Amino acid sequence: MKYLETGSFEPEFNLAFEEYVLEHRRGGEYLMLWQNVPTVVIGLNQNAMAEVNLEAAAALGVRVVRRATGGGAVYHDLDNLNYSIIAGAEDAASLSLRRFMEPVRDALRALGVPAEINGRNDLTAGGLKISGTAQRISGGRVLHHGTLLFRADLDAMSALLRPDEGKFSGKAAKSVRSRVGQISSWLPDYSGAQFKAAMLDYLGGALITRDSLSGAELGEVRRIAREKYASSDWTLGRTADFGFTNSRRFPAGKMEIALEVGRGLIINAGISGDFLAVLPPEELISALIGCRFTKRDVEEAVRDLPLEGILGGISREELLSLIFD
Repeated sequence: MKYLETGSFEPEFNLAFEEYVLEHRRGGEYLMLWQNVPTVVIGLNQNAMAEVNLEAAAALGVRVVRRATGGGAVYHDLDNLNYSIIAGAEDAASLSLRRFMEPVRDALRALGVPAEINGRNDLTAGGLKISGTAQRISGGRVLHHGTLLFRADLDAMSALLRPDEGKFSGKAAKSVRSRVGQISSWLPDYSGAQFKAAMLDYLGGALITRDSLSGAELGEVRRIAREKYASSDWTLGRTADFGFTNSRRFPAGKMEIALEVGRGLIINAGISGDFLAVLPPEELISALIGCRFTKRDVEEAVRDLPLEGILGGISREELLSLIFD
């Protein structure tokens, strides 16, 4: 395994760095540990206006960026640690979330944190969430990344994130603050730098080799950061108003669909949610646009699409029920 440092705390650069390595470093396995200045990172298919208090973000000077993986919104700052693993994706086993989560869990346990894999993509300790993960596939390679809430600013997190009440059971929704934990609670004598060094030592061990991107490669990273991740079209422009909307929480996550229908045809479409997509939604959106707004026509239009990857486990039948039932 090779270890790469991004050399940056800028979220746009760090996300572009991941993307470049995924797309252009085609062999071997890579590990990255990185941090961002205060930032809300939303999932590929989320509605930024619904997930983030944008006024609070502006007032606090907090960045809002969209990543290229599915899942929900997370808060990053310099007291938290993020990890990325890029490897081959030859078969279903190589795409298992557990394949990547287990070494991270074991590293935390070795440090004295009682980490457990919980639900579809979380690590918890003491019943509180300390890490969320997501994945993306491209060209036979997989990017798996996650947060590690070492010492989160819970006040900022509560002010910035708008939790979906459908994620909680019981009569009242719990706040974002009440359901997350701090890894530092189990490691009170560790600084953030010591925690990062310990995680690198455990995850990489004696076999890890340090690598770096060339000047030309870093130039491409900066271009991707500037043209994609720093673009308001990418972060905010994927949301629009439509004539028909519906949302529902399925076992694989929440999905919202919005359609503009004219003269019986779907003329625009939008998809959002916290489902763990590994493929972008554009192929599904393209299939819907121009389709007659009937269950039979929509079913036929999406029949051959890789919905398992686009919708992160939400089935064709669930998609159709969201639109027509």
